[in-house]
Amino acid sequence: MRIRVAYGEEGLWVELPDANTTIVEPCFVEGLDEEAALWKALRHPIDTSALRDLVTPRNRVAIVFSDLTRPMPSDRVLPILLEEIGHVPKENILLINALGTHRLNTREELTRILGQEVMQNYRIAQHDCRDYEKLVYLGETSYGHEIWVNKDYMEADFKILTGLIEPHFFAGFSGGPRPYCPA
Repeated sequence: MRIRVAYGEEGLWVELPDANTTIVEPCFVEGLDEEAALWKALRHPIDTSALRDLVTPRNRVAIVFSDLTRPMPSDRVLPILLEEIGHVPKENILLINALGTHRLNTREELTRILGQEVMQNYRIAQHDCRDYEKLVYLGETSYGHEIWVNKDYMEADFKILTGLIEPHFFAGFSGGPRPYCPA
């Protein structure tokens, strides 16, 4: 029996013996209309005001997005998010690539992550955990570990973190505070 296993971008074909092999597949469930769900979350969030009502045109906004190692659909999410805060001048918005300890992304990779329109119309910074000129020291943890955070992020009046939750081979799961302190 020849089956395709989800592996990498293309998948991997493997041969299995017909005897003692059972293929169990999940039932198809209609997917969520992600655009409608995102608009609903932005305009009717749980226990707070709509995003457009929280952000003012005078705010300096930092939006943190995942690097190419995460399967976050930033190219679909960010245009909607940016439209929702369209009353904020573009020069007041900075998109920050949450690289953690990963290498900087190339321009081509950033275009793949963000889409051409976002790349052409917004300021983009790549977090570099090794460049202390672009970091702010916040203190130490109870274990004595220094806490350094992106300076552009800290200087923003309004901070928006985007991301996803998925299994992570070191951390158990990604998501939660990881876009803020990815390293």
